[in-house]
Amino acid sequence: MADHSYDYDVLIIGAGPGGYVAAIRAAQLGLKTACVESRETLGGTCLNVGCIPSKALLHASELFEEATGGHFATWGIDAKATFDLDKMLAEKTKAVGDLTGGIEFLFKKNKVTWLKGHATFEDAHTVKVGDAVHTAKDIVIATGSSVTPLPGVEVDNAAKRIVDSTGALDLPEVPEHLVVIGGGVIGLELGSVWRRLGAKVTVVEFLDQLLPGMDGEVRKEAQKIFKKQGMAMMLGHKVTGAKADKQGVKLTVEKSAGGDEQVIEASHVLVSIGRRPNTDGLALDKAGLSVNNRGQIEIDHDFATQVPGIWAIGDVAPGPMLAHKAEDEGIAVAENIAGQTGIVNHDVIPSVVYTTPEIAGVGLTEEEAKERGSIKVGKFPMMANSRAKANRDTDGFVKVIADAETDRVVGVWMINSLAGTMIAQAAQAMEFGATSEDIAYTCHAHPTHAEAFKEAAMAVTGKPIHM
Repeated sequence: MADHSYDYDVLIIGAGPGGYVAAIRAAQLGLKTACVESRETLGGTCLNVGCIPSKALLHASELFEEATGGHFATWGIDAKATFDLDKMLAEKTKAVGDLTGGIEFLFKKNKVTWLKGHATFEDAHTVKVGDAVHTAKDIVIATGSSVTPLPGVEVDNAAKRIVDSTGALDLPEVPEHLVVIGGGVIGLELGSVWRRLGAKVTVVEFLDQLLPGMDGEVRKEAQKIFKKQGMAMMLGHKVTGAKADKQGVKLTVEKSAGGDEQVIEASHVLVSIGRRPNTDGLALDKAGLSVNNRGQIEIDHDFATQVPGIWAIGDVAPGPMLAHKAEDEGIAVAENIAGQTGIVNHDVIPSVVYTTPEIAGVGLTEEEAKERGSIKVGKFPMMANSRAKANRDTDGFVKVIADAETDRVVGVWMINSLAGTMIAQAAQAMEFGATSEDIAYTCHAHPTHAEAFKEAAMAVTGKPIHM
């Protein structure tokens, strides 16, 4: 039953993947729902300036590289490809528009009220948006995250010299030399886009390996592949300052531990050292809330904060900053508010790097799994997979990590051209508590890249056939 002493049953702050999904789910469950969003379009960072536009440009640049990078020539296809950057960027913008417009349609269809503007708390059940005040029985904070600034390196997306991920999606020309600060997912994806379109790309990473948080073998292999593709790597280095003018950027770089200072000249710089939760300007204190030392809002198993009636999901709450994690939490929190049981299994959240080849993982890395007990590992190289061989597409491997006693799969990691799609099978299997034997004895279509997953599972307890 709707509680008429409040304007809304549920008010959600933020319309990114977490917030918009929570709003639609809450409305589907019969709750009177509002969603506050300050952008001109719905969908948050992910749809507007994140996952979606970056995938569009990755796809476009991949097509160009296939035509010009030798892959077509291998197959006797003679292509003299050129590209029109303005048209490429326009098509990306169109894709974003289709999707953000789609959410607006879903809001209307499900009778979700979009309150345009910034929300600030007045108390635990009241927020102010512009001059208007709105009350709700339950409030969900889904404000997401924004780019972490790097001291000494001032981002100016308008000047288009030192940019963050948003600016890097909209450069008016192909950089002569793009320096990417940060060897994580975002830097490698956007670095790949511009490298394929003709930029010289240098990645500066503080740690001595790319892709922090991923499985060690995967990190090593990725590094080898990106190097082979022509990306320059400065691992174990940090950028201490940057001076931009109309011509380009002078960067001062030194070893992570200090010393060996050098100057690098770049035409453009991408700062991608991570993201931080968006909590500024919410007036959380008025609602009785505070943040932890990482700037996140702490929650319990059900996504409830310490204040009854206030919930938090997605990047603003602890856990990996991934759109699909936020979406799942959005569904779960709406179900909890409606009195149902909403659950997210945080042990089974896949992560994907959409480079070529793709890199994906779910569950524990080999390093983490070893710390928890004895394990068995099965690996299978794409080099021995018949479909990859036929396609001339043999970079990478699949790796399955299982508990040595129970054979239960605790982690799967892979690098190959279809890893982002193939990881879904691994997540499904782990959600059902599969053993490596379960996967090994499941019939996989031949010839497919996915057979490499079956063979890696066979390798856990015995021997793969094709190796």
